[in-house]
Amino acid sequence: MRVTGDQALVKKLNKSIVLDTIRRKGPLSRTDVSERTGLNKATVSNLTTELLEQQLVEETGPGQSSGGRKPLMLLFNAAAGCAVGIELGVTAVKAALTDLRGRILLERSAPLADHDPESAFAAIREVTAPLLEAAPHTPYGLIGIGIGVPGMVDEDGVILYAPNLGWEGVDLKSRLEAEFGVSVVVDNEANAGAAGEREYGAGRHVRHLVYVSAGMGIGSGMIIDGQLYKGAWGYAGETGHMSIESDGRLCSCGSRGCWELYASERAYAYADGLEQAEPARDMPVLTTRELTERASLGDAGTLAMYAEIGRRLGIGITNLVNGFNPEKIVVGGPLTEAKAWIEPAMLAEIAQRALPYHRRELAVSFSELGSRSAALGAAHLAVSQFLGRVRVSL
Repeated sequence: MRVTGDQALVKKLNKSIVLDTIRRKGPLSRTDVSERTGLNKATVSNLTTELLEQQLVEETGPGQSSGGRKPLMLLFNAAAGCAVGIELGVTAVKAALTDLRGRILLERSAPLADHDPESAFAAIREVTAPLLEAAPHTPYGLIGIGIGVPGMVDEDGVILYAPNLGWEGVDLKSRLEAEFGVSVVVDNEANAGAAGEREYGAGRHVRHLVYVSAGMGIGSGMIIDGQLYKGAWGYAGETGHMSIESDGRLCSCGSRGCWELYASERAYAYADGLEQAEPARDMPVLTTRELTERASLGDAGTLAMYAEIGRRLGIGITNLVNGFNPEKIVVGGPLTEAKAWIEPAMLAEIAQRALPYHRRELAVSFSELGSRSAALGAAHLAVSQFLGRVRVSL
């Protein structure tokens, strides 16, 4: 029995390797797959036949040949299923229906006026239901839902603490699985954004990446040696609550001087000459879109505010650069709408403060996916979970 079990396990592992190679590197011929994986041609041929039958791989037109018959090329079948990725923000909920490669098929969004869990769930249902109705017929159907949230999430998908929503201990995963009847992945929105940029955006081919999500708060998703870093209990990345002022402003987390009070949209509430924050909410009245319109017209107060936000953003990023030594920093989130006015001060601060060897080959850029980073990353997390389940059952 042991020999049979070992052989079955080896076959599953080899099949997983073949599928992953085709997914990431295709189109490939069977010979290409054999050379890239180190598996012999007969094994590759048998395994790809099974993957074709399972509709996870498809054949396309003949490729180049060095002599003899041109080989058929193998591609990952991105149309084998679809996923929904959701970003639960402080002011809105955004959702995207994608294929298994992250190609957006349809998008929806809805404002989030109230932060109680029932209102948030209603908004999630509002944006998700039309996506499911419009989903194309595929061999595997809806393979799962991923959702990024602005807070700490445990291994069971329970939102332990989301200060900007006022949540503690909210089991959104179970509620969504009961509602939609599919597997749901819940993660911090910065982790989802990091996954999105790593897979589809500015972080492609980067093994050591820090994604800084700056909106109505700040969080960071960290890719270390190609893997999403979660920390010992899954709470890594709450960098918005690094203290950059020892006796600074009081934060909703209970601490003082938190980075996000100075370098996110929450800083608008403290800017000189701008409308005051809403009573008891510590949230700005004006939006980034409204303020960038002022900045584009040359409003001196708004320009000074964004320069200061850029400077503070650069200080916090320098801490991450010196602490984690990444290849690349990617800045994403709603605040990136103000890139033109925050980037110069941010880059100047990093250049001045980062340690010489840390910044020598460091790349700093803004998100390529824009406001879609977290939703696309959440969809990718759902796809990854699906492919993991498929590999176990192959």
